[in-house]
Amino acid sequence: MRHDITKMPPNPFQFLTLSLLVIPPLLIATYLLSAFPHPPEPVYVHKSLASLPPDAKSWSIYPEDFFPGGAYVALPYGRVRYWLLGPENGQKVCVIVTRSAVKVVLIHGLSIPAMIWRDVAPGLASRGFRVLVYDLYGRGYSDAPQTTYDVKLYTIQLALLMQHLQWDKAIIAGVSMGGGIAMAFTAQFPQLVDDKVVLIASAGIMEAMDISRTAKFMSSPFVQTVTASVLVRVRLLTLKLMRASDLLPQKYLQRLATKNYTSTAPTEAKKKEDPVTEIVRLQSAHLTGYNAALSSSLRDGPVRGQASSFTSEGFDNRAVLVIHGTNDNTVNARYSSQIISLLPELTRNRSRLVTFEGAGHDVTISHSREVTQAMSEFFS
Repeated sequence: MRHDITKMPPNPFQFLTLSLLVIPPLLIATYLLSAFPHPPEPVYVHKSLASLPPDAKSWSIYPEDFFPGGAYVALPYGRVRYWLLGPENGQKVCVIVTRSAVKVVLIHGLSIPAMIWRDVAPGLASRGFRVLVYDLYGRGYSDAPQTTYDVKLYTIQLALLMQHLQWDKAIIAGVSMGGGIAMAFTAQFPQLVDDKVVLIASAGIMEAMDISRTAKFMSSPFVQTVTASVLVRVRLLTLKLMRASDLLPQKYLQRLATKNYTSTAPTEAKKKEDPVTEIVRLQSAHLTGYNAALSSSLRDGPVRGQASSFTSEGFDNRAVLVIHGTNDNTVNARYSSQIISLLPELTRNRSRLVTFEGAGHDVTISHSREVTQAMSEFFS
């Protein structure tokens, strides 16, 4: 009787033999080739405005002592410049009783450093508030780490800065992208936030369609890498085709950063002398990390995607002041009412929406007195 070999069941001893032949060499090879990955490289840090020569124009329009009480602190991603204004030990209510000063943190936006608070910060300090202003990573006098400028980078920067100052809590106020940082910080570090939050011309819940296709392209990693290339910049400068500050993506980011800034200068020549517009141009032209910081913040930062912050416990039982200009072409004024609607019910009932007719995105400058007054009344 013939047996069909193809129908014979597999012999388990054959598998055992094969395993004994194959597995030991594999284990030995794995053992010999096993290695830990290389340790992470330290983050490269680009320099700030502090690195520019003494005759640079930036020193005259935005010096290190732009506000009183300035200092530096070394944090994991570079040095951070900050200023403290207002009474350190509070206000005297009578001869014996002293009321501790309310602490307020002011966070600037995407492109303009702490000078955006040039009138509001001293105004609050003169009313007895203890005010902290600082430059975000990649702007002004704070270093620019070569990393992703996401929400965590900014919120941890502020948390470490408050720890350095031994501030247990503070009212958090942000303008533009700084509002998005304030949202995320309140959600992530509620124990560091007082019972009030201020959002001025606030980004944070913008939609992708609000960012133009050109802005998305100009801020892409590929375009930024190419235009930041030493070879490209040197070649263009050698051929005298353009200045370093005139490279197309950088020039576009400058216009994007100041497009809704209401300059009072009547001519283009005068606009170039405007300190806020000029500081954006100088940072873009001379700080190698500035344009990368802006581009990464547009792609990865707290400009959008922060609606979930309002559903966190961080916004429970707080009061939120939302301020917006009706002519804001950078962050549409419709987002102010959306922010109010996203707040928990109890918080929403304690919150306020203040709008300034005709004001643009630079409301902290064009309407500084009104903004200061609204904040002061809200804090009190």
